[in-house]
Amino acid sequence: MTCRRLVLPVLCLLLAVLGTAGQAQAVGYRYWSFWDRNSTADTADTADTWVYATQGPSTARPSDGDVQGFRFSVSEDSKDSAKPRGAADFATICAKTPAREGSKRVGLVLDFGTAADAPSGSTPPRPRTACARVDDDATTADALAAVAKPLRYDTNALLCAIAGYPTTGCGEPVAGNRPKTSASPGAEAESKRGNGNGGPSVGLLAGIAAVAALGAAVVWQARRRRG
Repeated sequence: MTCRRLVLPVLCLLLAVLGTAGQAQAVGYRYWSFWDRNSTADTADTADTWVYATQGPSTARPSDGDVQGFRFSVSEDSKDSAKPRGAADFATICAKTPAREGSKRVGLVLDFGTAADAPSGSTPPRPRTACARVDDDATTADALAAVAKPLRYDTNALLCAIAGYPTTGCGEPVAGNRPKTSASPGAEAESKRGNGNGGPSVGLLAGIAAVAALGAAVVWQARRRRG
């Protein structure tokens, strides 16, 4: 049905307001993403780039000389996940860790993210690298445990914290219109009251009220003309 009658345009406008608000409050998730360093690509355009890992750290078994990364951030899915920052390669990360028979070395890049993605009241540590020497059959989780304890997992084996960060939370939903820069405690609390708890924002309520008032005025005017 098209918006041709007198009242229908108002309803269409209301639906537009609600639809826009729904998109603005799209939900992302705060979590540690896992990446492989692609250093064997065929072209210069794809060499030494981060590729989202196809396995979890508990099942991936890197080889000696591999570089893997972890990045803490808020994102909706793997397509928009933030990649680990920095360009350190294996030779740089493991320069002081010589090869040893019966073990392998794995370069790890640990990016704790930015203040904008940090849980409330938390300050992310600076990004760092580490060279893990582990058994030949060790997984990435084993390598991570060797150099970045304490680790924290949930009951579904989801990696929640590296080197104790963050201290709480695990893959929790976050409003998609979160601030991109750190804010004062008061501003952050106000933002959560308006948007972060899943309820309607002040702007959304004001828009609905305005549309409702407009609709009432249109109906009153139509009745007056018929009278």
